Amino acid sequence: MKRAKYIFLYALGISCGFPALGGPASPPNLIVILTDDQGYHDVGFNGSQDIATPNLDSIASNGVRFTSGYLASPFSSPSRAGLLTGRYPERFGYEHDTQWQPNNQDAGLPPTETTLADALGQAGYETGIIGKWHLGYGPAMHPLKRGFHEFYGFLGAGHRYLPEEYTVDDPRKVKTDDDSWHLWLMRNYAPVKTTNYLTDELSGEAVRFIARHQDKPFFLLLAYNGPHGPLDVTDNGLPEVPEKYLRRFSKILGPHRRTYAAMMSAVDDGVGGILAELRKDRLEEQTLVVYLSASGGALDENSSDNYPLRGSKSYPWEGGWRVPFALQWPGHLPKGGVYDQPVLSLDIFATIVALANAPINPKTPIDGVNLIPYLAGIKPGAPHAAIFLQMPDRGAFAVRAGKYKLVVPATGKTAELYDLSRDISECNNLAGAEPGVRDELGVKYAAWGRQMMLPHLPGTTERNLPQPIDTEQKH
Repeated sequence: MKRAKYIFLYALGISCGFPALGGPASPPNLIVILTDDQGYHDVGFNGSQDIATPNLDSIASNGVRFTSGYLASPFSSPSRAGLLTGRYPERFGYEHDTQWQPNNQDAGLPPTETTLADALGQAGYETGIIGKWHLGYGPAMHPLKRGFHEFYGFLGAGHRYLPEEYTVDDPRKVKTDDDSWHLWLMRNYAPVKTTNYLTDELSGEAVRFIARHQDKPFFLLLAYNGPHGPLDVTDNGLPEVPEKYLRRFSKILGPHRRTYAAMMSAVDDGVGGILAELRKDRLEEQTLVVYLSASGGALDENSSDNYPLRGSKSYPWEGGWRVPFALQWPGHLPKGGVYDQPVLSLDIFATIVALANAPINPKTPIDGVNLIPYLAGIKPGAPHAAIFLQMPDRGAFAVRAGKYKLVVPATGKTAELYDLSRDISECNNLAGAEPGVRDELGVKYAAWGRQMMLPHLPGTTERNLPQPIDTEQKH
């Protein structure tokens, strides 16, 4: 690609947007594809050998693969809150998963936060979310109250996959969080009876959304439930995935791993249909497609594979928040790029807002960074001097700055330091050998933490907040 186009893109992200620079007639569409609880190693472009994902792989081969792509949180709901606000969820006290609470209609993403849908709606985009919301269940927390024009999916933390298990036809009948997993899907505010396997239903709806809105810039968040558990139907132990997907993995002997693989294959088929619709509508070069998992692989719950990372979802090691992450924008970014510097899911907000020349609320400044100048090779260095993770439930935190990562896994636990450039699996603790680096990262965490809020969700303000490490200790 010619450097002139890179320069155009750099100016695009830093100054005033497409129209003023004589670029495309309209800003790019944005599609964000989320899986849920997917293992780092469970996609072809990260080395999977037993699960073929040709369509997900094509996003990386047609664009850029991030080898150090991180989430804002290892928990599902705060992770989604960070993606949609471009801000660390700790800035607004949102650090824990929400559960369906019929008597608490206010639990969810704070109304004071501006979402990506809000910002893009003000820039003339059609905005839609398909699939999992998990950012609140009360009327004020509904996606249509948070900037989205269309919603089709479910509000809760998870869902059953087979339509015969959808036995609750009205959200007002939900008494427990488990009940919410059996709800009919919702189109905007209305419950809808469906007959398709959940992943297929969401994929088909995404294709129809693109076809409906091909003449105007759009933002689509496609938040799959797969491959999140459950893997088995509760009553009879049968897999929560159709046989047409299971038969592709007859060589996988473990039943849960086989079901998990089939779930990923269904997602990959759906993504293939979405990419085909973009080509059919001649929208491929007008659409930025981003793919990532909303949380790290939940190893004990769904037989996912985080190799070579340590740990899993809900832990501060790499397996909890480093995830499969790739994007494509054909004709605007090089094909087959590999980007090794740490990036965050928060950067999706910053990148598309810059490209769309959409407004940013000055009362809620974002933490994300526009990645285009870095991916185009115009801006050197790392997008982030440091990235942070905080887990009040166990008093854990992590800081990554350059090649080093500091981890305190729980209150009272000894600090751990790793050189991720040589030790991606976090096996060789350097805290004793390099106390200066350990203490420097501890100081960075303390400075960051002073900017954050206490958790605001009910029952969390008494949680065990992480404490900075003692940098005065004798070495």
